[in-house]
Amino acid sequence: MGTMNKDLAKFIPVANLIARTFGQNCEVVIHDLSTPQSSVVYTINNNVTGRQIGQGFDHLVKKVLLSKKFMDDCAVNYMTTTADGKKVKSSTALIRDMKGKVIGALCVNYGLDVFINFKETIADFLYVEEEVITEEVEPFPNVAQIVEDLIDKIIETDSIDDMKRKDKIELIKFMDKKGIFLMKGAIDRVAEKLGISRVTVYSYLDIIKKEEEQ
Repeated sequence: MGTMNKDLAKFIPVANLIARTFGQNCEVVIHDLSTPQSSVVYTINNNVTGRQIGQGFDHLVKKVLLSKKFMDDCAVNYMTTTADGKKVKSSTALIRDMKGKVIGALCVNYGLDVFINFKETIADFLYVEEEVITEEVEPFPNVAQIVEDLIDKIIETDSIDDMKRKDKIELIKFMDKKGIFLMKGAIDRVAEKLGISRVTVYSYLDIIKKEEEQ
């Protein structure tokens, strides 16, 4: 510490607390503003911006004192960029002495590159090409056969004679939710298997839609 101002030295435990709480990407710097050209008097985790004791302040006026967000002696969460292009989220609080005179500043610099890279990696991993089908489509022949087989298995022909209207509606509701009716020709296939008309299938679908809207 050398001859550091005693009022500023009191903030060293605070600086250490912040840096050790938030890890190696969190740099904390204490400035002595009585010596602007060599204001940096303490740093911890200075790998973020590379600030060294004896250096002067950089963004105090532009990013803090002249910021529209500056209030209560603080400017928080403003963006800075290091000489080597690192993105840093910074916050600064002024330090006053017992008489209320500004004597220094406590700056927190948080390196964002690891999070930016992580965000890009996650975004790339989560990307999917999702095709949303909202109307009947003409499937490939083998696909049509697969869907027709599904319809046949869903509708058991040996139980159709005992099936009531509500049972048929439930079957159609199930097939509608599973996207069966997105295949061209499915309405006709289902109508045939259930022994009802195409118009009746549509009327059941209307009933189902109204129930879901309630």
